[in-house]
Amino acid sequence: MKRLLLPLLLGFSVTGCSGTDVLNALAPSQGVILHHDLAYGSGPRRGVDVYAPVKASHAPVAVFFYGGGWTDGKRAEYAFVGATLAARGIVTIIPDYRLYPEVRYPAFIEDGATATAWARSHAAEFGGDPKKLFLIGHSAGAYIAMMLALDPVWLAPFGVVPSRDVAGAIGISGPYDFLPLDTDQLRSIFAPADPLTVSQPISHVEHGQIPPLLLLTGGKDRTVYPRNSYHLANAVRAAGGDVTVKTYPGLNHVFALGAIATPLTWLAPVQADVTGFIAKQAP
Repeated sequence: MKRLLLPLLLGFSVTGCSGTDVLNALAPSQGVILHHDLAYGSGPRRGVDVYAPVKASHAPVAVFFYGGGWTDGKRAEYAFVGATLAARGIVTIIPDYRLYPEVRYPAFIEDGATATAWARSHAAEFGGDPKKLFLIGHSAGAYIAMMLALDPVWLAPFGVVPSRDVAGAIGISGPYDFLPLDTDQLRSIFAPADPLTVSQPISHVEHGQIPPLLLLTGGKDRTVYPRNSYHLANAVRAAGGDVTVKTYPGLNHVFALGAIATPLTWLAPVQADVTGFIAKQAP
């Protein structure tokens, strides 16, 4: 089986569709209902796909934000994440969000907040329990998830308080402490932040009450270094927060997410760690 997957492993990339196409084709379909192309706001980048377990009732709800450096990505490429989690009993909502150069910081966070509020309001329609709401993200999507979980300002306009209304947040290979900005593109994306430190998730741990966090990272990640997860975890612990960090020694940036797919669970227990965390926080 592993040899058969070798071409997949070599071709898999977050923004190149060859690997995600294969994972999407192998994603579970039995027991999963897809509600496609729903709108959480106006505009082409404000749609969601909802993956719901058949006959779900009071199920946990996860909002998954994909990565792509705040410049790329679309929800259809991550059907394997939605279907995998839905097959494990979790109503999974995958939104698009606006990207650079159409927008700069903080528009993608604002879109994430709007999508989260939509998920909370509509969860029951898909068999989900809005009191069991989780935020999950990979890479730039993990950044969005953590900004929403750590800084209450983004969800406040919707009457949502992270420490009260978010059961937990999961970041996979996320950039949480990445100053100084080392490319012209990043400097352009985050130029509106004043001071620049407000753009960093680690800067908002000071707000104190935050939901439980799970931070997952690949030991071979050279795109977003594992130190991002370690630094954030240390800050959360120093503030008295609940955080768990897991490092997968053999995984790079891409496979830290790819391993959530059932055909790749032999790489690392990402799927089990994500679903186990959700089960623990929302029994």
